[in-house]
Amino acid sequence: MNTFLSTFEAVATLLVIGVVGFWMVSRNLVKENFFSLLSPLALEVALPALVFVNIIENFNPAEKAGWWKLPAWWLVFTLISFSVVSLGLILSRKETRSEFGLSLFYQNGLFIPLTIIAGVFGINSEYTVDLFFLMILYPAFFFNTYYLFFHRSKGNLQWSKIFHPVFIMTLLAIIVRMTGINTYIPGFVVSGLQMVGNMAVPLLMLILGGNMLFDFQRIEKIRIMETVRFIFFKNLLMPAVMLLFLYWVRPGINIALILMLEASAPPVTAAPLLSGREGGDRELVNQYMIGSFSFSLITIPLFIYLLGKLYPLL
Repeated sequence: MNTFLSTFEAVATLLVIGVVGFWMVSRNLVKENFFSLLSPLALEVALPALVFVNIIENFNPAEKAGWWKLPAWWLVFTLISFSVVSLGLILSRKETRSEFGLSLFYQNGLFIPLTIIAGVFGINSEYTVDLFFLMILYPAFFFNTYYLFFHRSKGNLQWSKIFHPVFIMTLLAIIVRMTGINTYIPGFVVSGLQMVGNMAVPLLMLILGGNMLFDFQRIEKIRIMETVRFIFFKNLLMPAVMLLFLYWVRPGINIALILMLEASAPPVTAAPLLSGREGGDRELVNQYMIGSFSFSLITIPLFIYLLGKLYPLL
């Protein structure tokens, strides 16, 4: 039960920060473009700094001989997710199938798992580095495939999304750590980058909470049944299928934990924005987001608790 409570507290912390962003908007303390201005700071400065520091501080190549295989487990996860999404698309309404598929397939794959790992096991846990390695290809995949759900057969390859600062800093940190250059980096540099990196998750959750309220204020009709259907697939069926897979395959505890967190995570925060950009129903996707994030307060701790039954060391 300690695992359930620890995970619950970590998810609740995220929601509290999101509520603060929600409150800032409700009191007119910030303008709508405020969170758009914060996004580059979070995604292109704070998050890359967090990744770099964690890898050079906690990655030991001698003890993790197979670290380079971790991205292959992300591919396994993606294939499993696609099978659930395929079923969801069949059972979803034709008019909103694109929004449903996009929100179900692309999870908040870094920030939610990162915060939970930090809250339960500590930010310097080996799980943190494994998360960065396992998800290294996810941002490039997401930004260069999401439009397919809206039947746009061709899109421009976004090299800036492939060679994103997070990807670049991950590769740089691996090189620095494997060559031993990290021993020559002054401590104050590492400490400074760590302080900047620690802003990443709070900033992202403020942005999420604020943007949710801006979108929520535009909602004309609350679509309960569609949101409930989405919550069933995203918060219950997806992690349940992953739990069955882990029961059958039994990978290492590090991989199992990260895969379960990925399967349990709510939709990626960019889903409403990108849906609107493609001419989709941004209002509905925002309802998916709010519903999934709210229910994740219970469903993420529940599935991590169940995972602990398979892996008693959790």
